[in-house]
Amino acid sequence: MAGKTVIITGCTSGIGKETARDIAKRGARLIMACRNTDAANKLKEELIKESNNNNIIVRKLDLSLLSSVREFAEQINREENKLDVLIHNAGTAEVFRKKVTEDGLEMTMATNHYGPFLLTHLLIDLLRRSKPSRIVVVASSLYVFARVNLNNINPTTTLPGYLYYVSKYANIMFTLELARRLEGSGVTANCLHPGLMSTGIWKNVPPPMSWLVNFLLNNLCKTPEQGAQTTIHLATSEEVEGVSGKYFSDCRESSLCCGVADPSKGKKFWELSEGIVKLQPTDPKI
Repeated sequence: MAGKTVIITGCTSGIGKETARDIAKRGARLIMACRNTDAANKLKEELIKESNNNNIIVRKLDLSLLSSVREFAEQINREENKLDVLIHNAGTAEVFRKKVTEDGLEMTMATNHYGPFLLTHLLIDLLRRSKPSRIVVVASSLYVFARVNLNNINPTTTLPGYLYYVSKYANIMFTLELARRLEGSGVTANCLHPGLMSTGIWKNVPPPMSWLVNFLLNNLCKTPEQGAQTTIHLATSEEVEGVSGKYFSDCRESSLCCGVADPSKGKKFWELSEGIVKLQPTDPKI
């Protein structure tokens, strides 16, 4: 990956951290896009020592805030002359607490879908100029427990725990429609299931449920390093050069169900998402 530029969102813990570690060791210019810049800068120093790669930078990004997404993208477009890989790794899981962002969006959907959706639009011209380039979206097989309700795509009154599953369904719909729109552009888009893991995303589960969750995570789950392998595969492997619009698990293409791959629903959801994130006429088009 020497000579390539990679952005990873939300990489201070879990599979994002292990992905960043691997990418740094491969010699790429690594841009860590994180909400907690203190934690990111601490990890940056750790990665520099481990990899002897000094080409690692930290940039502030809070995907739950559309203004932060725009500020981050503006800085990247101003400072970077290429972008080879964009990895949408950041995610949150509000379990019981209903949160609404300053944009009026439900927190889980804002962080896991709408922020990445807007960011992709704002960086797409840089990705096109850098072709062949890749977009990698960390989804989850938990999408099977949910559906995106096209009549209510900002469900602020729905149980937050369920909306994590909805956001993963949205990740897959977004990736497949993105791949259709980017066909022939030299930019590929794929999504993945990393496996069940014990990561910080489950930290909001309160006791006594947390006791069961922790037991399952500690005894049945992949380590973050194991969970990061499919992300790394899609970001770096020559085997997937030119492959787009696919869903992967354990570094292999996997099948989808539950209507998530329906092109008509994907197109409709895309158009509705454009309105939610308030795309401007001057914004790049996909």
